[in-house]
Amino acid sequence: MTRVAVPCHAFCRNQVLRRELLDEFPDVKFNDDYLRFDEDGLIEWLAGCNAAIVSLDAISERVLTALPELKVISNYGVGLDNVDPAAMNKRRVRLGWTAGVNRLSVAELALSFAIAGVRHVTALNTDMRAGKRPGQRMGRLLSGRVVGIHGCGHVGKELVRLLQPFECKILACDIVDYGEFYRSFDVTPVGFDELVDRAEVLSLHLPLNESTRGLYDAAVLARLRDDCVLINTCRGNIVDEGALKAALGGRRIAAACFDVFAIEPPLDDELLNLPNLLATPHIGASAAEARLAMGRAAILGITENFLPRPGEFPFD
Repeated sequence: MTRVAVPCHAFCRNQVLRRELLDEFPDVKFNDDYLRFDEDGLIEWLAGCNAAIVSLDAISERVLTALPELKVISNYGVGLDNVDPAAMNKRRVRLGWTAGVNRLSVAELALSFAIAGVRHVTALNTDMRAGKRPGQRMGRLLSGRVVGIHGCGHVGKELVRLLQPFECKILACDIVDYGEFYRSFDVTPVGFDELVDRAEVLSLHLPLNESTRGLYDAAVLARLRDDCVLINTCRGNIVDEGALKAALGGRRIAAACFDVFAIEPPLDDELLNLPNLLATPHIGASAAEARLAMGRAAILGITENFLPRPGEFPFD
């Protein structure tokens, strides 16, 4: 009989998902104390289990070596930067993973960020809460703006669809050629340089890997338009937060709207308190519908899974 461990807090809090998992697998260990685990703690907690539903827990070579009974890792969500595919392949541990299960939830958040950014919502709300009575501040319409999308996979495509009524000029930069999709939605494919130079709103939808880690450094941020709104709903380490703080503090870009940070919860209060930063605590997938879709995909992943291979999708 398969024994399933669920260290993932969000899954454990969802009564619908708990019932559905127990219907399929009666022997389940839930993290009802909502513990956060380092590698040693995770090894101890997963001992004796054959499968695990994880979210941000680090599935490393050390963890897998210490847990020979663990045969399946099923991912709650779409990010895989916490998973070592080489170690899983070596140990013959299979991965349950479904692409795009939270795409609409993340895309809607990005859209709300875009509108808030061009209308100075964060700065004006901050002043109002501080007892100030700011006068009207001129913003811009999202309609008609040049919107850049870096990474046009599931979330990027969903954002393109949501932007259609706004008649934006949409630029997309991706290592994959989505030519048919681009033609259907009047999207212009561009290289990285043109994306950075032209976008008035720039939304990031990239996986975190060695090619994207620190990609948006001080030099890249310095090239953005001074009226650019930078949006990040993917992974925090893609943007250099020190460089972002300097760019926002110096008004070298208009605003940033970030749902993700290098360390979560973030620790840099100077950055978080900047009036032109809109920050949320990684809520991209925090919609009831998205959580159910993610959880059901994770349950399915216990039985429908694959052996990951480094350099091959989704680790390419």
